[in-house]
Amino acid sequence: MIKKMTPSDNEFDIPAKNCYRMVILGSTKVGKTSIISRFLNERFDDQYTPTIEDFHRKFYSIRGDVYQLDILDTSGNHPFPAMRRLSILTGDVFILVFSLDNRDSFQEVQRLKRQILETKSCLKNKTKENIDVPLVICGNKCDRDFYREVKDDEIEELVGGDDHCAYFEVSAKRNTNVDQMFGKLFTMAKLPSEMSPDRHTKVSVQYCDLLHRKSFRNKKCKDGDAYGIVAPFARRPSVQSDLMYIREKATGGSQGKDKERCVIC
Repeated sequence: MIKKMTPSDNEFDIPAKNCYRMVILGSTKVGKTSIISRFLNERFDDQYTPTIEDFHRKFYSIRGDVYQLDILDTSGNHPFPAMRRLSILTGDVFILVFSLDNRDSFQEVQRLKRQILETKSCLKNKTKENIDVPLVICGNKCDRDFYREVKDDEIEELVGGDDHCAYFEVSAKRNTNVDQMFGKLFTMAKLPSEMSPDRHTKVSVQYCDLLHRKSFRNKKCKDGDAYGIVAPFARRPSVQSDLMYIREKATGGSQGKDKERCVIC
């Protein structure tokens, strides 16, 4: 039986190696927030509200292991270049979104992909040609009857030849290819496929004893058991915490890494 969470149960013993950050980038009004809403809540809102920066957190219990996925929904205006760079440096997987009827938004995705590879190559002391960054490029709003401003060969040139980059035409409104897109992203990142919205059972945060490792010592988990819980009121880690995280990645330090824990902020 799953017990209700008490206030003292808001910290989960999750190894740092099971904590990841997903960053979604793109121009304004291309549907970034709608895609995240589909991912988290299986909902679509027709009303447009400009995003400055939204932070979400989701926990998973998958075959006896616990995972934390932080989701950063960024502004399309990127008024603070330093914060944009910080978001890229701390990201583990990326979604780049453009609108199929807006050529400028596709050109922005082209720039963003270059920026991600260049920024990550500096962090890992590699060239951008041999840096592996799992990312998916989404051509959103495929449900519309529109004049297509982006040619297939341009998309192929942007995506082709990169085993860590995939392309999907999606509709956040109709939920077309959204689950498949997330499934491919997690596969490229070598994360459990059960993180995809259609591969796990959604559980209320009030019943999240599933996430406590101590519970797994007292119950047998069936193969294929997978649960997902959206954390309410999640707050973005401080800039100082992000900088410490980047420093560890840059130095390649792994001593004691498994002893670090990720908690609800």
